[in-house]
Amino acid sequence: MKKGFSASLFPNGILWVSFLMIRVCGSHGDFTYSVPEEMKRGAVVGNVAKDLGLDARGLSLRNARIDLKGSRKRYCELNVQSGEIVIAEVIDREEICGSKTSCPLKYELLLENPLELHRITLQIQDINDNSPHFPNDEIKLLIPESAIKGARFPLNVAHDHDVGRNGIQSYSLEKNEHFTLSVQSNSDGMKYSELVLDKELDREQQHDLSLLLTAIDGGTPQRSGSVMIHVTVLDVNDNLPVFSQPIYKVSLPENSPLGTPLVTVSASDADEGANGQVTYELSLLAVKVAKLFSIDKVTGVITVAGPIDFEEEAHYEIRVQATDGSGLASTAKVVIDVSDVNDNAPVIYVKSLKNPIPENAASGTEVGIINVQDDDSEGNRQMRCTIQQNVPFKLIPSIENYYSLVTSGELDREQVTEYNVTLIASDEGSPPLSSSKTIHLSISDVNDNPPVFEEQSYSAYVSENNKPGSSVCSVTARDPDWRQNGTVFYSLLPSEVNGVPLSSYLSINGDTGVIHAVRAFDYEQFRSFKVQVVARDNGSPPLSSNVTVSVFITDENDNSPQILYPTPEGNSFMTEMVPKAALSGSLLSKVIAVDADSGQNAWLSYQIVKSTDPGLFTIGVHSGEIRAQRDISESDSMKQNLVISVKDNGQPSLSTTCAVYLLISDNLAEVPELKDMSYEENNSKLTSYLIIALVSVSTFFLTFIILIIAVRLCHRRKPRLLFDGAVAIPSAYLPPNYADVDGTGTLRSTYNYDAYMTTGSRTSDFKFVQSYNDNTLSAANTLQKHPLDNSDCLDFTDTGSKFSTLQKPPNNDWRLPPNQRPGPSGAGPLPEGAGVVAGTGPWPNPPTEAEQLQALMAGANVSEATATMGPRYNAQYVPDYRQNVYIPGSTATLTANPQQPPQQALPPPQAMPPTDAPKAAQTPASKKKSTKKDKK
Repeated sequence: MKKGFSASLFPNGILWVSFLMIRVCGSHGDFTYSVPEEMKRGAVVGNVAKDLGLDARGLSLRNARIDLKGSRKRYCELNVQSGEIVIAEVIDREEICGSKTSCPLKYELLLENPLELHRITLQIQDINDNSPHFPNDEIKLLIPESAIKGARFPLNVAHDHDVGRNGIQSYSLEKNEHFTLSVQSNSDGMKYSELVLDKELDREQQHDLSLLLTAIDGGTPQRSGSVMIHVTVLDVNDNLPVFSQPIYKVSLPENSPLGTPLVTVSASDADEGANGQVTYELSLLAVKVAKLFSIDKVTGVITVAGPIDFEEEAHYEIRVQATDGSGLASTAKVVIDVSDVNDNAPVIYVKSLKNPIPENAASGTEVGIINVQDDDSEGNRQMRCTIQQNVPFKLIPSIENYYSLVTSGELDREQVTEYNVTLIASDEGSPPLSSSKTIHLSISDVNDNPPVFEEQSYSAYVSENNKPGSSVCSVTARDPDWRQNGTVFYSLLPSEVNGVPLSSYLSINGDTGVIHAVRAFDYEQFRSFKVQVVARDNGSPPLSSNVTVSVFITDENDNSPQILYPTPEGNSFMTEMVPKAALSGSLLSKVIAVDADSGQNAWLSYQIVKSTDPGLFTIGVHSGEIRAQRDISESDSMKQNLVISVKDNGQPSLSTTCAVYLLISDNLAEVPELKDMSYEENNSKLTSYLIIALVSVSTFFLTFIILIIAVRLCHRRKPRLLFDGAVAIPSAYLPPNYADVDGTGTLRSTYNYDAYMTTGSRTSDFKFVQSYNDNTLSAANTLQKHPLDNSDCLDFTDTGSKFSTLQKPPNNDWRLPPNQRPGPSGAGPLPEGAGVVAGTGPWPNPPTEAEQLQALMAGANVSEATATMGPRYNAQYVPDYRQNVYIPGSTATLTANPQQPPQQALPPPQAMPPTDAPKAAQTPASKKKSTKKDKK
């Protein structure tokens, strides 16, 4: 015997210092644990693992569990992790066992591998959680005044649902002068009380009395219940009711219908009249028993009032009280034995089942454990269980009503995938009852089949520029195996596409087999590739198969045509020469373009969208050949600019443009400055050129300032130092201010002219401008030729006269035609759109500092001036502006060619109306020079 002690506090406030936990080991490994009622959920009852000599891991491996007999409520459960039996539901002993002294709960502990069965009994111990109570709220006694001292009057017995020590142990009576209380015990050990007359009653003095009766139990702490006794003093009643027998015994079959009479109790009273009339009632009944039986108060017939079940309770004891008209009472006991009827068919419980069963299981393999239970008794619970089907399974009897379900032959899943096994259990009652249960058994597969793809190969077509994550295609493989052996997972076999890992291009959903694009494809990079998809099942070991997926990229129109010829402007400037004698249909040039797309997306068409002369040229729609639409004539402009649009045939179509520059000329010497061809088109590069020009101008400006300062310093020492080399000033440059020669000119000295004829200018113009403020020199302060000097050198004179700030219109003597005015001879036609003020044409913009510096350097050294033309232009292609110079106010022409005879001026033309010459904008250089002159 093994004892253990612990303490716990229950809701009713009772502190159990200890409870006795007893384990009794029987011959079949039975265990009994004593547990107090009302224990909380989770409270530990005992450790069955230790009692069995096993560890907790052993219980888990052997699938240990507690089975309940029948369908009763489960009050405890097994924790397989710790091996402890714990309370699952709060136990109320009074509800389960009523007034029984012993209250056992029986369970079965089942272990497998090998099969073991242990019976576990929980003996529920009572705690004092119920107070005594009387069946009626008031006890009425009618006592005659003739009652002698010592007369006894039985009182109603109090009832306490608790049992044993916690039941009723004593009664007490409120102190009075007439009655005392006597406590007695019957043959069952039940306490009852009697009222003993201690002093005779006198109706004339006191006709009624009220006494307080208290019933006390023996629990800790004690509980009690009270009732008022109302005593009425009567004249004469000296006989108690007497039952025909003190104990009545009766046998009642279970399931007896309601109203079935059990027994008739009878009591007689020797008194006459009202004192001899007896009434009956049931006393000392538990709540559950009070619902099962009832009694006729007059006849004393006890009948069935509720369902009687042998399996719930087989024995009842009830008490009947007989009371006469004066209140005197006596009691008798009725013992009811419930007889069993074969009303319960056997019940089949599947305690353990291994499902599915592998098809390679050997014959005799245990599949499940079956338990058959019958709540009937004796012969009614004798049972047998069989399998009547022709299936490869059989039942082998084990412990008592347990059976092992084992295989009796080989299993083949390919032939039969599942079995429905019907178990039949029958008892030996009269008539016999039986029940059946069908068990569904599945045969598991061995992984012997690899996945098979639905197609031998797959092809997928994907448009380029697809969205990342879009679906490319889907592959499907089937596996005839079952469950995890037939579950297919997909993956991509690692490889490379153009040296890049395949995972950078494609991914696959391992569950669905849908292949997704990881990034956008480019048809121009690659047009197709192949990938290997692996389908693998989840068996052990896994089986797999492969399939090839060919991915083809389809083209989209995502590339604009690219111009190969002419070269784009950003690289170089290209010009085509067109002979003047070109005829209609002549091939002049060709635009060559390509498109990285394919198919109709790469079909190109050409079109002239802009041209200098729209009717002069045409282009082949598909060839890009530029041909003359008509014969070239002398009147056609020498410079022809064409803007060609190249468009593909995609949807939507993409296009690009290029510029073709054509020069209608037979001789390269006739070609003007080539950069005029792209002047309008190079505006986009103006910012870069301005930055370069700004740096250059700043550098030249600093050099210019230093040079001016050096010239001034040298001039003070040697006024003719600048012209000591006797270098003649070329006609490409004239000083900013000049006057008539030898004072015989027809113009006043205040009218001065600027001739801007530098090699860097875009056009060669000669125009009248207003005098510079603070810089216009008088006739005495201009360059003059010395009378005694035959050289061509000029000299600076400074008379200190004030500068004229106003320019007047020219006089009528200025009547030379345009081709004889000061400037280069043979001046060509004016640029298109240029406004004419006077001279050969307007200057597009005021002279920059760089141009003035070039003019100064040209006056000092002609070779330096030619050096400023830049590396792309030779002096041989620059027109010679030094051939002829016309002297204002004169009809003579100066020429630098001694072989050319002097030219006579043409007859004076009609007088021109006076016009205002535009003001020349002052440059920073001219402002600084004027300031320095003012200071001097």
